[in-house]
Amino acid sequence: MTDSQPQSQNWNAFVEQWNEQFLEALEDNMEAQARFVESWSETVGEMTEENEISDGVEGYARAYETWMNASQQMVERMNDQLEGEEVEIEEFRDVWLNTANEAFKEVMSTTAFAKMTGETVGDVLELQQQADEAAEETLHTLGFATEGDVVEVGDRLVELERRQHAVEQKLDRVLDQLEEQ
Repeated sequence: MTDSQPQSQNWNAFVEQWNEQFLEALEDNMEAQARFVESWSETVGEMTEENEISDGVEGYARAYETWMNASQQMVERMNDQLEGEEVEIEEFRDVWLNTANEAFKEVMSTTAFAKMTGETVGDVLELQQQADEAAEETLHTLGFATEGDVVEVGDRLVELERRQHAVEQKLDRVLDQLEEQ
């Protein structure tokens, strides 16, 4: 009975420590997400600059015009079919697929889209790095090996092999000189 009390106390201390570390990791994660949302909001807010809005609106206008041209083309081909001309169904599919590609190209070629995409990718990469750091810190706290630990051990092994090879070469030279004497 007396042995189980210290084990129980150790277990309770371990669980308490684990819970505290989990809450810290959760809090770090929430803060990282809040920073991402703030950064994203700033990016969207910056998008309101006049030139970018103008460029973005022009891109959307070109995409809209592309869709309207496709609609007109579809109406004309439908009329051709109603008048007896043979029109392949694949032609309609191709018109819509090509139009979708052109419309996306018009929107994606704007500086506003490029800026928003670039900043969003940058924010996501930064958030990923923060999440990785928080995960590594949590794993360290819990006593688990992390990727960084494994890489460090690997680097040390490589350095030890390099040094061992250098010592072996020196020993070979010493043995060669001793044999020559």
